[in-house]
Amino acid sequence: MAYVMFSPISHNSIIRTKNTESVRSDHTLRRASCIKAMRIEKPLEELYNIRVERKVSSERLKELGVSRWSMWKTGKCKLPWDWHVDQLVYIEEGEVRVVPEGSKHYMSFKAGDLVRYPKWFEADLWFNDFYQERYNFRAYGDD
Repeated sequence: MAYVMFSPISHNSIIRTKNTESVRSDHTLRRASCIKAMRIEKPLEELYNIRVERKVSSERLKELGVSRWSMWKTGKCKLPWDWHVDQLVYIEEGEVRVVPEGSKHYMSFKAGDLVRYPKWFEADLWFNDFYQERYNFRAYGDD
């Protein structure tokens, strides 16, 4: 974080610079104050347009027809991945860490999450243990 600090310069203050020293005999020029500059960051899901529903209900899963979707499984590994179409994923077991290309930060999704990855999204996927998901490719405009 960046900080900007103003210090008081008051009656008979001595001001030192690199090569000179001078005395000021005027009234206080500034009150002491501190301004903290903050960097506000959006969540990665918002930055990359990834939609997440946590702890999805069985009614929602039936509504989407998740039991008819294709299944994918893996063990502990790292995979570079890019999505050529929108993909809706329901995580049945395990956890995945998703590191967007060029980022040092990651998103974490686990069993019970319904995640929609947008078309052209690129990331490294990290699986620390057994992982199983159901997935469905989505046409533009499907929700």
